[in-house]
Amino acid sequence: MRSIYEQALGDKFNSLHPRIQERFGFSSQDGRASIGTGVMEKVWRGKLFTLPFLYVGSWRRIMFPDCGSDISFTVKNYAYRDPLGRETVTWIRNFATPHPRRFDAYMIYSQARGCIVDYLGTHQHLAVDIHLSVDNRGGLCLRSGAQRFYEGAVAFNFPMAFSGIAEVCEWFEDGDQKFHIEVNVRNHLWGPLFGYKGSFTVDWVQLDDHHLPRDLVPARYERRE
Repeated sequence: MRSIYEQALGDKFNSLHPRIQERFGFSSQDGRASIGTGVMEKVWRGKLFTLPFLYVGSWRRIMFPDCGSDISFTVKNYAYRDPLGRETVTWIRNFATPHPRRFDAYMIYSQARGCIVDYLGTHQHLAVDIHLSVDNRGGLCLRSGAQRFYEGAVAFNFPMAFSGIAEVCEWFEDGDQKFHIEVNVRNHLWGPLFGYKGSFTVDWVQLDDHHLPRDLVPARYERRE
């Protein structure tokens, strides 16, 4: 089975660095997970008026207001079939800030939308279109697009005036044999909101079964894309 990133990129997937291909090329049928461990050189936030957005985001593990340098972190990528039968990849990131923080995200490939859909937070309230590209380092770049809010019978296009556009680049450097990542989130009216930059190594963990560890399971699954 092709990974969701292979499905989204098509032939462009072969232009990725071999180690990036390995990292983004596994599926639920492979019975293994990618566990990254490293250090964020810098975690930053925008001006003071962005703090309310960051605090609200921290309630559902979407963003957080903390910042600093040389912050240890982990990223857990499990590929699994969710209860709706969709091939899904987790992006669970833990940051060892003074008040430990966690990001939760669950990605699928949507044929209907022709892109990755990223469900953000503990309750998958926010569904975000993610568009992929390959940079000149053979790295994978992700840029967020349209966003939709879902809660029970409530469903609407989330206004971008109250959200941010995320740009994420992940690449592998042969010199230090590490994966590198840079994330920038900004609002088109208020400017930079949040971001981080760092490096990490990856360990591959073989799974006894294909179930997602209990502490990584979202509080609910959203069917709507």
